[in-house]
Amino acid sequence: MKNNTERKMRIEENYSLEKHNTFHLPVKTRWFMEYASEEELGRILRDEYFQECLSLHIGGGSNLLFINDFNGIILHSQIKGISVAEETDDSVLLRIGAAEKWDDVVAYAVSKGWGGIENLSLIPGEAGAAAIQNIGAYGAEIKDVIEAVEAYNQLSFEKRTFTNEECLYGYRSSYFKNEHNDPYIVTYIYIRLSKRPQFSVGYGNLKEELAKYPEVTLQAVRDAVISIRRQKLPDPDELGNAGSFFINPVVPAAQYEKLKEQYPEMPSYPAGEGKVKVPAGWLIEQCGFKGKSHGPVGVYEKQALILVNLGDARGHEIALVAESIRTAVNDRFGIEIMPEVKYVG
Repeated sequence: MKNNTERKMRIEENYSLEKHNTFHLPVKTRWFMEYASEEELGRILRDEYFQECLSLHIGGGSNLLFINDFNGIILHSQIKGISVAEETDDSVLLRIGAAEKWDDVVAYAVSKGWGGIENLSLIPGEAGAAAIQNIGAYGAEIKDVIEAVEAYNQLSFEKRTFTNEECLYGYRSSYFKNEHNDPYIVTYIYIRLSKRPQFSVGYGNLKEELAKYPEVTLQAVRDAVISIRRQKLPDPDELGNAGSFFINPVVPAAQYEKLKEQYPEMPSYPAGEGKVKVPAGWLIEQCGFKGKSHGPVGVYEKQALILVNLGDARGHEIALVAESIRTAVNDRFGIEIMPEVKYVG
């Protein structure tokens, strides 16, 4: 069990966000507030000055593109801790503070022999944001293990516990991402893990990588996923990026079949009845962007889905390259690809 250490609220003025966004953009926020408990969050939400200001709650900043400085309040959680909320012979229910680094959660679960999230190893960001985003990789999504999410309504200040069903999870989407709903701040998530893991290793090249290991274990799956990700994804600490910049588009099966006549090698994955998911990286690569640089902005040489900061890029420059990619894909394939990254400013 990991416990939260005693922390106090932190308030900074004209604060640099360079370490709070994985593109490492040199932007600032008028105010930065970091809270360490639900009580402190409640005080912030009820504060009259806070209510008058533009505000944004962030996690690890691994899914954000700041176009400009932020003229408002950036909120960040320091609510940490992993505790066992419930345990049976077959499973364990963990309550996890929203500010826990997601990969630390995976490492902890694997070390205990609890299965269900090993395929989600090395995904950057924090636990609360992972639940909002419905992160996924290698055939697994966090929605598969989430049992409940504790969150605070930013308008009414009331705390609510969402069931998995109430989170309305979809592909990289949830209730919390829908801008038509009241804004909520996630404080804790509950995930149920298995003491008798069922391995899911048939997705992508995971099976091939696992063949290098003497047996399939939780640790072997975690190590294999980490190995694959490190081979094809840039380390944000070394090359600023936000991981996959675009969402893989889902198109009608009829449209896909028509395209496949023209592009027989076009890959796909099933996406429900009458629908097909097409890898956005493949579409971008066909348009000739992979490995190319556009001033200080690059398209990663090993994965066309990833835009990288080659040194001193600004948010608007990254956004312009992204738009040129979207236009090219739409012009060639008639498929609209949408950013997975959230634009701010």
